[in-house]
Amino acid sequence: MKKPLLMVFLSGLLPGMVQAEEAALNGANTAWILTSTALVLFMTLPGLALFYGGLVRTKNVLSVLMQCFAIAGAASILWLVFGYSLAFGEGNGWIGDFSKVMLAGIGRESLAGDIPESLFMLFQMTFAVITPALIIGGYAERMKFSAMLLFSCIWLLVVYVPITHWVWGGGWLQQMGLFDFAGGVVVHITAGVAALVAALVLGPRKGFPTTAMPPHNLPMTVTGAGMLWVGWFGFNGGSALAANGDAAMAMLATHIAAATGAMTWSVIEWKRFGKPSVLGAVTGMVAGLGTITPASGFVGPGGALIIGLLAGGVCFTATQYIKRVLKIDDSLDVFPVHGIGGIMGTLLAGVLSSTELGVFSGFGFAEGIDSMGGQFTVQFTGVVVAILFTALATYLILRLVAVLTSGLRVTEEQEVVGLDIFSHEESGYNY
Repeated sequence: MKKPLLMVFLSGLLPGMVQAEEAALNGANTAWILTSTALVLFMTLPGLALFYGGLVRTKNVLSVLMQCFAIAGAASILWLVFGYSLAFGEGNGWIGDFSKVMLAGIGRESLAGDIPESLFMLFQMTFAVITPALIIGGYAERMKFSAMLLFSCIWLLVVYVPITHWVWGGGWLQQMGLFDFAGGVVVHITAGVAALVAALVLGPRKGFPTTAMPPHNLPMTVTGAGMLWVGWFGFNGGSALAANGDAAMAMLATHIAAATGAMTWSVIEWKRFGKPSVLGAVTGMVAGLGTITPASGFVGPGGALIIGLLAGGVCFTATQYIKRVLKIDDSLDVFPVHGIGGIMGTLLAGVLSSTELGVFSGFGFAEGIDSMGGQFTVQFTGVVVAILFTALATYLILRLVAVLTSGLRVTEEQEVVGLDIFSHEESGYNY
């Protein structure tokens, strides 16, 4: 018996409809960004929380863990309500708009490229979570919880959101052709500079630099560092927004830079102090990761090797100089590791992206830029603007928060007791 004409028509039409839907929504890309989103959140909770928690003294471990959790919660809510719309709404070259407040008009079928826009928003949310969390290292062990939370919320909207729009949301730096694959400017420079400003405004911890303040739990720090290394594959590889060769090469570059940074820092310590330290190895690894981040999608493995070498050496030197010479109590070395690393990686992206460096070649310059000098100039512009804007805005926010919370710091007596007891009436360890 012959099929009815309508059935014949539908049988021919439906496969085409399915193909069109599949072409619009790429399942492989969606699955990869779902995975990457989980990995990036894993970097903050528990990765960064454990990494930072182990570095502080016993009496402050819970305060650092709580700060990471509180920032994750507050930043997520702000990103939903205002942040995503202002960062990625059409707006103008400087800021987005309010068209996507509370994800207005975005449903399950809404797409950003060939992945769900809700997923793109969530992926970007994890970046908005980890950036203010990184700043914790600059003011650890001495900032009031209320001041910390208010500062983080205002900073996210005033600093992180506009710079995200400039670099990734169609803003003026993106239009210039700035290379920042996964957050050298957006994440590491902003967090590093903000941490340095916070350390200067709050002043050093009681006893710094004459009193030794060693990490209370290095196994915790190493565990968190391992989580950061693994999570960074989602951070950088996921920023390709596709399951393709760009993601694979970014992950390869990320791993090479991390490994090289760890080994370089260890060798320097070995030569200078006679023994390589565990803390030095994991710090060098983080320096390599932070430095490769802006360049990870634009350089090859040879370029990543150079970046890892420079990250280990330069960030080690910066750490020693800031603490021992300048005597600035950036408690957990946010600026010399993330800030210096982000600056260096962003600038090197303009050099090592060249296709004319032999085995150290990258994958070419931005559209409309045909020389290393041209790309480097754009990179330099982005770095300078990010530093100046972040420094000024962070200083003003801290001054405002100090007024609103009757001071940024706990008292000297409260600092001696520790923030675990003072802020949360709990102890990390009950012996």
